[in-house]
Amino acid sequence: MSKTREKILQASLKLFNQQGLAQVTIRQIAMEIGMSSGNLNYHFRKKEEIIEALYFEMVAVFDERVDRLDEAVFSLPYVHSEMKKSMQRMVAYQFIWIDLYHLLRGFPRIQAHFLEVWHKRKAGSLLLYHKLAQDGIMRPEKFPGEYEQLAIRMINLSDSWLNATVLYGKKVTKAVLEENLKLLFGLLFPYLTESGEAVYQKIFL
Repeated sequence: MSKTREKILQASLKLFNQQGLAQVTIRQIAMEIGMSSGNLNYHFRKKEEIIEALYFEMVAVFDERVDRLDEAVFSLPYVHSEMKKSMQRMVAYQFIWIDLYHLLRGFPRIQAHFLEVWHKRKAGSLLLYHKLAQDGIMRPEKFPGEYEQLAIRMINLSDSWLNATVLYGKKVTKAVLEENLKLLFGLLFPYLTESGEAVYQKIFL
């Protein structure tokens, strides 16, 4: 990627995070980096191309993690750490998650990717739960599909916590991230064995 293109993306990310998708224009982005709109159009013909580039830049890390789940050594501290890393990256690209509904409706390529990855995320979550159950950290399912329901709840909360934060008038701070990390990670607690509960408690000591 050229330095100019990277500079445009960094400036756009800053403005989108500060003001939201709808409020930022190509002209504003150009002014932010001291470039004419015409020169910016040489690299990105329209704002939508910048948004797509930022989305796929963000998910490159997520996609790599999902694709490497088979190689992971699962444990509760590992899950907690990966959740925190993912949430931190979401904050870095928070405009995407705050305006996710409109983004998916307006960008077919992004929507197609997001839906494809949703299935991979659910499969990865099920792999995690069954591995933790084999290790005696999580209890077995009490009914068919119980873990699948848990996976969907966790994905839904993961996708919406930033939107909810802004919706209810809070600022996205480290404290708010930690609060939501506890909420998300806490969804696992009712499914833990006694030994799993002991490991869970140590994470927050």
